[in-house]
Amino acid sequence: MNRQHALLIDAMASYDRGSAGRIQHFVKVHDLAAVIGTLEGLDEQTQFILETAAIVHDIGIRPSLEKYGSSGGKYQELEGPPEAERLLRQLGGYTEAQIERVKYLVGHHHTYTNDDAPDYRILIEADFLVNLHESGDRYSAILAAEDRIFRTETGKRLLADMFTQNGGAK
Repeated sequence: MNRQHALLIDAMASYDRGSAGRIQHFVKVHDLAAVIGTLEGLDEQTQFILETAAIVHDIGIRPSLEKYGSSGGKYQELEGPPEAERLLRQLGGYTEAQIERVKYLVGHHHTYTNDDAPDYRILIEADFLVNLHESGDRYSAILAAEDRIFRTETGKRLLADMFTQNGGAK
C-alpha cells in the first residue's frame, strides 16, 4: 500500500469514527479493488484512482443519514462527491483530474449501467463482493448479481472462490 492511501484510510477512519462496520467495509472494498485492479493489469494512474475511490466510496452515508434519514444508494451518490472532494483537498496530494474522477466514481457506485471503464467496473465489483458477504440473504443475491454485475475475470473468480460451497458448482 502506498503512503497516500494509508493516510486516506487513516483520515476516513477518523471521518467514520465510532462506526466500526463502515470502517471495516471500506477497508475490505479497498483491498478487493486493489487485488482486482492489479490482477486485471490496470495502469498505475487508474489503479491509484480506483484505490482512492474505494476508500471513500461510502463517504456519503453520514450526510445522507443526517439529511434524509436514509443511507440509500441514490442519497450516497448525491452526498458523497462533495464530501470526498473536501476530504481529498484537506489531505492533499491529489490532482484536479484525480479528484474529479474519484468524485464521479463515488457519485455513481450504486449505478450499474454505463460502467465499462475499468476503475468504475472494478469498484462496483469489489463493493458488491463485500456487500454480498455482509448481507444476510446471500445466495439469491449472488445468483442474480453474477451475470449482471461481474465482468472482470478476477471479479468472477473471487465471487466463485468466496461463495461456492464445498468446492463445487454454485
